[in-house]
Amino acid sequence: MPPDSPPAAVPAPVSPTSTPPGLIALFLAFAKMSLAGFGGVLVFARRAIVEQHRWMTAEEFNETFALCHFLPGPNIVNLSVVFGSRFRGIAGGLAAFAGLVGPPMVVVTVLAALYARFGEVEALRRILSGVSCAAVGLLIAVVFRMMMPLIRKRDLIGLVLLAAVFIAIGVLRLPLPAVLLVAIPLSIAITLAMRRRPAA
Repeated sequence: MPPDSPPAAVPAPVSPTSTPPGLIALFLAFAKMSLAGFGGVLVFARRAIVEQHRWMTAEEFNETFALCHFLPGPNIVNLSVVFGSRFRGIAGGLAAFAGLVGPPMVVVTVLAALYARFGEVEALRRILSGVSCAAVGLLIAVVFRMMMPLIRKRDLIGLVLLAAVFIAIGVLRLPLPAVLLVAIPLSIAITLAMRRRPAA
């Protein structure tokens, strides 16, 4: 009687990247994001992490960034620490944080000294106004990119919650903590209800 054939190997789950970034790669990646991201690093962080290096899927990036909103401190700083720690532990978090904060700190210190010396020049004021408009445009662009996973999944409930939170905070100017205290339990309850529905 022939021996039993070995069971077929179960394919490993596909990850966004086959080679996790090392400490130097984390530092350099976040340094490039921060140096390119005057007016907002989020645009360049998503582009580098999701599109360029493919270290995360679009859904994973949205979920991680959403988590960073509920942690104390600036969102993009939280993202760097959470992202680096995911791949290389505490050292990875420190490397990503150093890349994000270190180089811009040097540049901003130099710019602050120049602005203190030449801040009254009218041409400089106009240049800064143009830069601020470009930063707003970049932020709007990345918001639409982050919405694409919800649109592709036709997640109507997620889009409705997104619009409701935007109206509450951006239009009605309601306090952020009060809106989150309502939106978070509501979104969790709706998600659990939707997951239980197919099993019923």
